[in-house]
Amino acid sequence: MDAEASAQLRRRVMAAGTSGAGRCRLSKVGAGRRPPPARVRVAVRLRPFVDGTVGASDPPCVRGMDSCSLEIANWRNHQETLKYQFDAFYGERSTQQDIYAGSVQPILRHLLEGQNASVLAYGPTGAGKTHTMLGSPEQPGVIPRALMDLLQLTREEGAEGRPWALSVTMSYLEIYQEKVLDLLDSASGDLVIREDCRGNILIPGLTQKPITSFADFERHFLPASRNRTVGATRLNQRSSRSHAVLLVKVDQRERLAPFRQREGKLYLIDLAGSEDNRRTGNKGLRLKESGAINTSLFVLGKVVDALNQGLPRVPYRDSKLTRLLQDSLGGSAHSILIANIAPERRFYLDTVSALNFAARSKEVINRPFTNESLQLHVLAPVKLSQKELLGPSEAKRARGPEGEEIGSPEPTEAPASASQKLSPLQKLSSMDPAMLERLLSLDRLLGSQGSQGAPLLSTPRRERMVLMKTVEEKDLEIERLKMKQKELEAKVLAQEAVDPKEKENCSPTVLRPLSHRTVTVARPLKKAVVMPLQLIQEQAASPNTEIHILKNKGRKRKLESLDASEPEGKAEDCWELQISPELLAHGRQKILDLLNEGSARDLRSLQRIGPKKAQLIVGWRELHGPFSQVEDLERVEGITGKQMESFLKANILGLAAGQRCGPS
Repeated sequence: MDAEASAQLRRRVMAAGTSGAGRCRLSKVGAGRRPPPARVRVAVRLRPFVDGTVGASDPPCVRGMDSCSLEIANWRNHQETLKYQFDAFYGERSTQQDIYAGSVQPILRHLLEGQNASVLAYGPTGAGKTHTMLGSPEQPGVIPRALMDLLQLTREEGAEGRPWALSVTMSYLEIYQEKVLDLLDSASGDLVIREDCRGNILIPGLTQKPITSFADFERHFLPASRNRTVGATRLNQRSSRSHAVLLVKVDQRERLAPFRQREGKLYLIDLAGSEDNRRTGNKGLRLKESGAINTSLFVLGKVVDALNQGLPRVPYRDSKLTRLLQDSLGGSAHSILIANIAPERRFYLDTVSALNFAARSKEVINRPFTNESLQLHVLAPVKLSQKELLGPSEAKRARGPEGEEIGSPEPTEAPASASQKLSPLQKLSSMDPAMLERLLSLDRLLGSQGSQGAPLLSTPRRERMVLMKTVEEKDLEIERLKMKQKELEAKVLAQEAVDPKEKENCSPTVLRPLSHRTVTVARPLKKAVVMPLQLIQEQAASPNTEIHILKNKGRKRKLESLDASEPEGKAEDCWELQISPELLAHGRQKILDLLNEGSARDLRSLQRIGPKKAQLIVGWRELHGPFSQVEDLERVEGITGKQMESFLKANILGLAAGQRCGPS
């Protein structure tokens, strides 16, 4: 019987290892072998009786047998008991220090090795989970004690002279009704849970606060704790209505070669308790919250069962809680489950359910590994000279004609020694001399220890250098094209300076950059003088006189010349109006006479005077008397000052063209 039980246990462990741990991706360090398994450790804490509760004088339903086992009455047969054995059992008289020192403190050292760890507080509502994790000012819980020791460890390991530089950041969130909410930034809204290429669970947009001391932690954590959703039920006045997760990251950077990086994450999780709504009396919003809590805990139990049975699919994605705990259960973390139970008989069913879940979780196998990577940007970017990037002929062409004419010889470099030829750090002339000397000494030290060739060139930095060389070659090609363009522009300008015809046709302020580009130059405006018709007829009778007449042709006005000897190209010149003062005075007088003596029909013969405006002018004249000047039209309704100038020009041009302007 014992052999069969041991074989069954061995098959279950192997199945859990292949199903859960097989999904985690290993880092490059130690990728040749699988990381050793680490079982989820389970500790059970029995809280004491709460003062004032009903049945506090009754004997408890749970009794501890030793530091690792306990027994509870069998609900099917009260004369029998059910025995459970775990990694640790803490009775009613256990303190916060006992639980922390016995179960939580040993896993903190894994964070300094670049591995993940998690602590989960599980149990029914009112069993003391929040007290175990947070505690009180007199009796601090797991979270403040773990942060205090972790910060002390990072200060010691990251001190000056140690090989690693350490930094610590914290994030705090809650899962409320299947929504991931950032407690450090309450306005962030619902966040999403992602998985990176190495299988690590992350939350984009989650606030991270750097902490260097316990005072920094309290400054961020205490206000965020007040943002957590709590509510009153019949069993607990401050019942947690959400799952709270405190994430602490420890980043390590190696100060010397090969400049490795490590990242360890610590999850401190205070789960909301499962609730029996018949005893809690939840209604409305509390009932909805209770349903979300029980659903997530039910999915958590399904995940544990799937891992133990070796099922091909583990339902991590069925709940936000299990998605976040993917590293902690069947993943890559050193996990501690603290199951909190109550001694009262009215909590009997909840206690049995919590003990059964803890017993199943004890068989889950994790495979922690070190999250280690090499730092890509170790050294400053190497600035290679133009001569090193291009060949001798290409470098000579890149200098252009000016460089060829000058022909200044470059100083020859001294021949390097054999050790200097092997070092890739000799080209870093732009760095700080002290830093360069330190890197060179480190390179010589690595070379003296038996490394073959250039040790620093075996990193991904070689591909980066090839890419930088390609970019610089493209930049030099662009510079060569710019210089060629400038040479062509200079040749075009030189030809224009020699050719007089090109100089006459081109404006001195306009340059022609290339020969194939044409530039249009504006010609000077031609002026047309408008004179009375009688003067035009007199000038037409005299010989060798150039007379200009304005004629309408469609929408465009064209200037025609009466002189046949004038070239036709001048008829296309631009022109502008210039009215002589005599013609302007004569036209104003005739318009004034028409305004004072003409009828409404005669007034309509004027340009821009319609029937309505003509009636207004006649009515205004009968009421106020004759017009003294043409500008009096501004006082007539419908005639504005802006229209007066265009009105005068239009009618004076009509007079010059011989149009009828006066009483009929």
